[in-house]
Amino acid sequence: MGTVKNVQGQARIPRRMKKVLIIAYYWPPSGGGGVQRWLKFVKYLPQFGWEPIVYTPENPNAPANDLSLEKDIPAGITVLKQPIKEPYQIYRLMTGRKKTENLGAAFASEKKNPKLEKFAIWLRSNFFIPDARIFWVKPSVKYLTQYLRNNPVDIIVTTGPPHSMHLIGLNLRKKINIPWIADFRDPWIGIDYYDELLLTGWADKKHQKLERQVLESTDHVITVSKANTEAFNQLGFDHISFITNGFDQDDLSTGSVEPDSAFSIAHIGTFMFNRNPETLWQVLSELISENAGFAKDLKIKLIGKVDQRITERINHYHLHQYLDQRKYLPHDQAILELKKSQLLLLVINKTGNSMGMLTGKIFEYISSERPVLCIGPKGCDAGKLLNETRTGSLTEMEDKVGLKNTILQYYNAYKRGDLKVEPIKLENYSRKTLTKQLSVIFDKVIDSD
Repeated sequence: MGTVKNVQGQARIPRRMKKVLIIAYYWPPSGGGGVQRWLKFVKYLPQFGWEPIVYTPENPNAPANDLSLEKDIPAGITVLKQPIKEPYQIYRLMTGRKKTENLGAAFASEKKNPKLEKFAIWLRSNFFIPDARIFWVKPSVKYLTQYLRNNPVDIIVTTGPPHSMHLIGLNLRKKINIPWIADFRDPWIGIDYYDELLLTGWADKKHQKLERQVLESTDHVITVSKANTEAFNQLGFDHISFITNGFDQDDLSTGSVEPDSAFSIAHIGTFMFNRNPETLWQVLSELISENAGFAKDLKIKLIGKVDQRITERINHYHLHQYLDQRKYLPHDQAILELKKSQLLLLVINKTGNSMGMLTGKIFEYISSERPVLCIGPKGCDAGKLLNETRTGSLTEMEDKVGLKNTILQYYNAYKRGDLKVEPIKLENYSRKTLTKQLSVIFDKVIDSD
């Protein structure tokens, strides 16, 4: 940081940049939604007086690689990397997967060999608590304890999932008295696939015990939504704040984009089976049979990792000829695709944490100037966001009539050539604005320590 001049033009020494150590499993070149929250915070933190230092695995099992994200890493920041040992190679051998196949959080819902898959999930769920990265905790604590003694920081942040990252923070807290914030990008006990983990009673209690230890030991907790914050409040914790995910204006500077000529309904990102919008496939099938023009214009775009059972349900309704399915795209290309699409599909999981689900994807959706069709529970935070920003509509999962009418309204607007949205209040969700909120929390935590 260079010399700064005061209003009289005289040189003065700038105040010291405060330092934050961020412990994150997902970091470029890893791709996927789990990377971007803290990548964007790191990008903007120096503007608010904080120097980020990142600690991340040298060889993570990431769902995809995305070199386009590396452009957001500020020049000159310290990124510490240590090797990690994970049991996924055993899982691949057990289930017949390729050695090079990446396994994301959604791997548990893909049944290539149902019996072996079920046993592998049971094994992972009950012997690797809280997750398969547990073996990285002890060596990370050892490495970081030494590093922090030689290179002190003002605050530590752990971000999960994987929630093993919080156990690194928990153990560091026992060794070194440094303020610590735990960021829950997704819930721990209430994460959307928790009920699929085949937990024994003992393992379930272990998860709950570890979560409570983290919540009791950390100086502050950050979640991504109001509903998730209230869930922690109900457990008796009040040192909780929420900072949503957001969008980065730099990512949207692609110039004018010509929309698809087809009536394209696009879902971009991981599509797990607990998000399968069965009613949507039914409605689209009916509209095709009832409306020749709709049948001619429709395109279903699925970009990213899709559970094979969703594809099977699409085929069941004879929609395969309308399907444009592509694997993971680099982030910059994915942004281009969502801006080209006529209608963006957002499906909220049919799980216990659905009311507070606000993924990074929804914020890129609302900033794309394309309408969002959200299928989810009434009163959920995602629906409230769409209403606040005037960027889309919410229809409940089982409301077939309502969903059909909504799609027809969007289709008729497409035929008239005026299918668009005029967003408001988007500035509240820019990554820079959200990073400023984060820096305020940092300052309050270290000032009260």
